[in-house]
Amino acid sequence: MSLLAVGAVLEGHYAYSIVDGNLEEDALATLDGRFQTASTPPILAVTVMPGPQLEQAAPLCRELKRRHPRLTVIWGGYFPTQHWDACLRADYVDYVARGHSEYAFLQLLDWLNGRSLPLNGLGDIPGLAYRDATGAPVTNPLAPIPNPQKLPPWNFDPVPVERYVRPTFLGSRTLGYHSSYGCPFFCNFCAVVNMVNGRWRPQSAAAVAHITHEYRRRWGVNAIEFYDNNFFTQEARVAEFCERIMELEMAWWGEGRIDTLMQYSDRTWALLRDAGLKMVFLGAESGSMATLQRMDKGGKMSPDKTLAIVAKMKSYGIVPELSFVMGNPPEPEKDAQETMAFIRQVKRINPVAEIIMYLYTPVPLAGDLYDEAQAEGFAFPQTLEEWVNPEWLNFSQRRSVTMPWVKRPLRQQLYDFERVLNAYYPTATDTRLTGTRRKLLRLASSWRYHSQLYRAPLELRLLNRLIAYQRPETSGF
Repeated sequence: MSLLAVGAVLEGHYAYSIVDGNLEEDALATLDGRFQTASTPPILAVTVMPGPQLEQAAPLCRELKRRHPRLTVIWGGYFPTQHWDACLRADYVDYVARGHSEYAFLQLLDWLNGRSLPLNGLGDIPGLAYRDATGAPVTNPLAPIPNPQKLPPWNFDPVPVERYVRPTFLGSRTLGYHSSYGCPFFCNFCAVVNMVNGRWRPQSAAAVAHITHEYRRRWGVNAIEFYDNNFFTQEARVAEFCERIMELEMAWWGEGRIDTLMQYSDRTWALLRDAGLKMVFLGAESGSMATLQRMDKGGKMSPDKTLAIVAKMKSYGIVPELSFVMGNPPEPEKDAQETMAFIRQVKRINPVAEIIMYLYTPVPLAGDLYDEAQAEGFAFPQTLEEWVNPEWLNFSQRRSVTMPWVKRPLRQQLYDFERVLNAYYPTATDTRLTGTRRKLLRLASSWRYHSQLYRAPLELRLLNRLIAYQRPETSGF
């Protein structure tokens, strides 16, 4: 979707094609073949998320640059926005487009093609990171978030949309969409804050409803995942959207914030239910009020509000999907114990609530938690070669085993608790889990869950392997 947004801005200016490494059997061969037949020096723009995308992108670009020395490689996306300097220390990355770079990317292409020569050269392109005359990485300030209402509509023709439609627990034909940019909150463990600084720009309810109708008409979609950082920021927009799609009987999922949703009226909650909302991803983060305050969520968020939202959502038949960040400094053991006990409270109130557990991982320049992590000896890698080793790939997916403040006994305790919890309350998102398998998991874990004896659940580990049990945080829907 990020590439569709960039492509929409290029329409009428430059010819382009989109290659999805997730769909290609051999992305290297595909790109190499296209570059060999290119009539002009090719330009490759790569969107990179941390984790598996980074693991693929780094060696791919290194090899393509070796084969095609005149190739210009531009990286953009979540990872390069945060770690632009590490990217530019690699000789196979020429430029980094940071943040929301739809128009900045077009400006860079104009500069590379000699169509526009700004007074200060590359220094006039917002969000661009590059090497200066000495070869040192430098960056310009981020571009303002564009208004999605004023961006050109996506052209779906360059991508095989049908290949992205898939069955999920939401529906037999599920497709994603992104209807807003940014988030108006300042949680200091979240990398989005550094990119948008509390700004939020949405498409209108009418525009989002229009694309929903188009999804149904063009591809027979019956379920949508909204990937917005915060879909539910504005109640009036959400309520209008619900009214506009009511006739479609479309199932859908989105991300929201607990304290925002607690302010919704009963009328809006009824609209959400009747318009097909099945699940909401919510950042509960911790069962400790002190930790929430260090996250800059205290005052707006509290454990009591989390308990209230899971009770409310139970009454409307909408599943809360709660994420928890475990093992936060400066007292990771105490934080983890409080949150594990709190998760049990959540499950007593709403047994169908989905629980997703992550280990705390710092993001650059993100407040007290980042400062405390640095005090414990934490530092980010300085090169892409370091980032793509297994230790840091696990870190990117919040599964690191080397963070100095989470010692091995605590880490193992969290994993054991998670395994018992997931067996006793199997996820609804794994559609392959039959009723018999769910009963088997619950029966096998019952004594551990009720006695709170989580240590070394070897029988559950074996059972999970036998039935290939999958959680949404590792496999998606």
